[in-house]
Amino acid sequence: MLELHRTHRAKILNHAQVEESLDRHGWSASKLWNVANYHSRQVWGDTGEIPDHGDLKRELKGHTNYKGLHSQSSQRVLEELAEAFNSWYGKRKSDDRANPPGYRKKNYYDSQGRRVHEEHPRSTVMWKQNGIRHDTTNNRVRLSKGANHKDHPRDWDYILVEYETRPGVEVENLQQVRAVYDKAKGRWELHLVCKDEIETPNAPGNETAGIDLGICNFAAIAYSTENADLYPGNRLKQDGYYFPKEIAKCDDSGGEEATRLHHKWSERRTHFFHSIAKHIVERCVKKEVGRINIGKLADIREDENGDSKNWGKHGNLDLHGWAFDRFTNILEYKAKVEGIKVVEVSERDTSMSCCVCGIENDSQRVERGLYVCEDCNAAFNADVNGAENIRLDINDESNSESLANLDEDRSTGWLAQPEVYLHDLSTGFQPQEQVVDCKP
Repeated sequence: MLELHRTHRAKILNHAQVEESLDRHGWSASKLWNVANYHSRQVWGDTGEIPDHGDLKRELKGHTNYKGLHSQSSQRVLEELAEAFNSWYGKRKSDDRANPPGYRKKNYYDSQGRRVHEEHPRSTVMWKQNGIRHDTTNNRVRLSKGANHKDHPRDWDYILVEYETRPGVEVENLQQVRAVYDKAKGRWELHLVCKDEIETPNAPGNETAGIDLGICNFAAIAYSTENADLYPGNRLKQDGYYFPKEIAKCDDSGGEEATRLHHKWSERRTHFFHSIAKHIVERCVKKEVGRINIGKLADIREDENGDSKNWGKHGNLDLHGWAFDRFTNILEYKAKVEGIKVVEVSERDTSMSCCVCGIENDSQRVERGLYVCEDCNAAFNADVNGAENIRLDINDESNSESLANLDEDRSTGWLAQPEVYLHDLSTGFQPQEQVVDCKP
């Protein structure tokens, strides 16, 4: 059996009855985030190290803001903050514009536009299984209150939420509940995370595909059927330049607007990752692919000594902002549903080796994504060449015999002319007739 987790969005039917309680918990989550953020900055300033979520839990377990939520909900806030600090710590080495996680605040102004006071916004609150009681018959869920909010008789130590999902959705095996405040609608909604078990599907076939992740071309895919696809990262690049500029325009009084922009930017990245992963898996099913080889992320970010690679000022910003590891997890999840196995393989020398004759020469990869092999007189797209070498897994010694038996007269037309798919926000990925060449 294959275990899957699905998230269902649900409307809160008794919103007027539970809004105040959810507000209090949302404010408590923001306060806890800010207290932990302040503590983390102090530790960083004193020791040069970032405390992990275990350190934060031990330090803040007795804090009044920690008790404003159910214990597992408080732990999740601290885990998210620790993850954000670790992400910043890794990014700051190559991107001098990277900032540590900010404080969560909401500003108010008087008639002259002067800031008069600040208030914590409503942060997302997550309950895990120990804080949840689910009534599947009546579509109700009981969410445990934080100790500081149990100001009613014992029967009211929880928030009783009645919900409604879209037609046809059955909420079973509930694992997590997230209360998310929708600013546009001015109300809370629930995100219900359920565990499903389905029979493990059979693989669509026995073919293998290779994926090379990059900056200008987010993904290049080579199939054993002598076909290749190219997915330029134009959409990510445009957002990567637009949103930081807009966020930079927000002064200290614009904290809420900056938060909104960060949230929108994150949503667009997530949408892009899910769209491209879905499209790739659909293409693999059609081509009877049973295994996808994908380059190890460490080979993208680090050199032979384990140091961060320098891709230039803009390249470093793109590389560390595009979350390749997150995309790989999404791809693996979607591929598993179709019975396709995703395997990480070494990317060492895959961009410098000719996939036709195997000659290794870093000077053969020239500008505008063109790879020219002087030994076999072949010219093709450099990213597709890398993807084909990843598909062949040239660094696996067990493949040496099969690589030696490759037909030397293989056609390289598909290597030079891959099918290009550009992303559209409304229609997803659509084929582009003209091949797009980008700098590697």
